[in-house]
Amino acid sequence: MNDRTSHAVRFLTSMAQALATMSLYAQGHPVRARVAVASFDILRELQAADPRPSFSFLGSDVVYGQQAIRGLTDWEWATKLANVGVQRLEFADIVERADYVAFLEDVLARVSAYSSVAALSPPTVPHPRSNGPTPIRFGAVGVRSANDPKPAEAAPVDEASLLDLNDEVDALQWIHEEVDTREQIPLLEAESIVRSLSVAMHGDSRVLLPLLTLKEFDQYTTTHALNVSVLSMGLAEFMGLSAREVRAFGVAGMLHDLGKVRVPKDILTKPGKLTPEEWALMRSHTVEGARLILQSDQNLDVAALVAFEHHIMINGGGYPDRHYRCDCHKASALVHVCDVYDALRTKRPYRDAWEPAATLQYIERGIGTEFDPDVSRAFIAMMAKWEPRLAVADLSRAAA
Repeated sequence: MNDRTSHAVRFLTSMAQALATMSLYAQGHPVRARVAVASFDILRELQAADPRPSFSFLGSDVVYGQQAIRGLTDWEWATKLANVGVQRLEFADIVERADYVAFLEDVLARVSAYSSVAALSPPTVPHPRSNGPTPIRFGAVGVRSANDPKPAEAAPVDEASLLDLNDEVDALQWIHEEVDTREQIPLLEAESIVRSLSVAMHGDSRVLLPLLTLKEFDQYTTTHALNVSVLSMGLAEFMGLSAREVRAFGVAGMLHDLGKVRVPKDILTKPGKLTPEEWALMRSHTVEGARLILQSDQNLDVAALVAFEHHIMINGGGYPDRHYRCDCHKASALVHVCDVYDALRTKRPYRDAWEPAATLQYIERGIGTEFDPDVSRAFIAMMAKWEPRLAVADLSRAAA
């Protein structure tokens, strides 16, 4: 753990201790002010190393910047903060003591109100400084800071605000190489990529779905996997699934085409029609992907199911062939629609990219035959809302 991360852990610990202590005393008691100020001093120590620290509380995970803090896995305050709408926390480089104390008082009021209704819907308690810009921004992951004004529809995306996702591309390419040579998935690295994608989705209110475009056709498998992961997490959140399911579906989306490491590159990038033998090899990636995933980790059963089922239509069509009819896992239905959307929206050697409207119309026509009705309608609603504000990043460095 580096010095900055150690400072971050120390600050979060002090914040939790301050909130716990403040809850024991009535408002105005000097002890409340004392512990709040002590935590503020530790925040200033952190800001000496990192002037604008930010945190995400995702299920049982705590992410500092873009790094998961393993020492705080299953930290109880991560869940408490997320339950009251503090899933994302950002500090400006100048934070006054009064602002921090007011923030703690607000969070404590939220936690107390949440506890009093025995885990019903999180209370909406206004921030004391919510009428204007504040040096402490917080809010729900995937939406916008609770203190931010509502953005105008179809607001342009500032490309400078995009995170550099080339590292994630490089990491996933390395994972594919490891799977191909060792037949083992580096699970910690895979989960780390999904955390980074989640942070990219949530770090800026204007960048909800940061999708990647490829400079070279050889990058398709990697960029497609990352895009499907992002779309799957976005759709899972849009449908109100739990944070744990969102993360699991993100991992499943990223690994859904893993079996393609066993398909020759000349087949994957072939510009013309595949021969029957080549098509059989291509179709085998579903079975091979499920085998590779289960062989690496039995706990990745959802990801293995998605790898096996993501080309199966709800009417039984698609592949692989099954001896009997059964419903696919809900994660498979969700990843399937995201998979088709990104595949059609990407330029391939044998066709141009489809326009967004045509892609969504294709999905709408397939409701009830190829696509699950609830999932596909939710996806169409999500993309109709966010497509005008979709952030697209070119992989210039990866193609260099």
